[in-house]
Amino acid sequence: MSDKLPKVSIAVIGVVIAQIGGFIWWTAQQASTISNLEDTVNVLTVENNATDKTNLIRDVQRNTDNLQEIIDILSEVYEDMEDADDDIYSEIDELHQETASMASHMMAIVKLQSRIAILEKTVEFSRRDGM
Repeated sequence: MSDKLPKVSIAVIGVVIAQIGGFIWWTAQQASTISNLEDTVNVLTVENNATDKTNLIRDVQRNTDNLQEIIDILSEVYEDMEDADDDIYSEIDELHQETASMASHMMAIVKLQSRIAILEKTVEFSRRDGM
């Protein structure tokens, strides 16, 4: 019976056991490396999330400040426009008053010219009649 079994030396069995042990050790090292990398990724993810949150808060604050500055500028522009509108309307009112005044002066001049023309015609008619 023992003749049918192959004869394997103890050295070959030792080499195979050593290779299996090495493979187990290498696999354990790979599992440890993967575990360490997962921990590092988790830490970096938490740090990145904290950084993103900090950047987001900073950006929101900056945008809030910028919006407030824009609102202040628009308020000043609106107030300036209201002042300009008031100035324009007062100038328009002055122009209307001056135009009305000019119109009344022109009417007075036209009335005077009419009276003068009537007086001239009366004098001319009186001279013709011999008076």
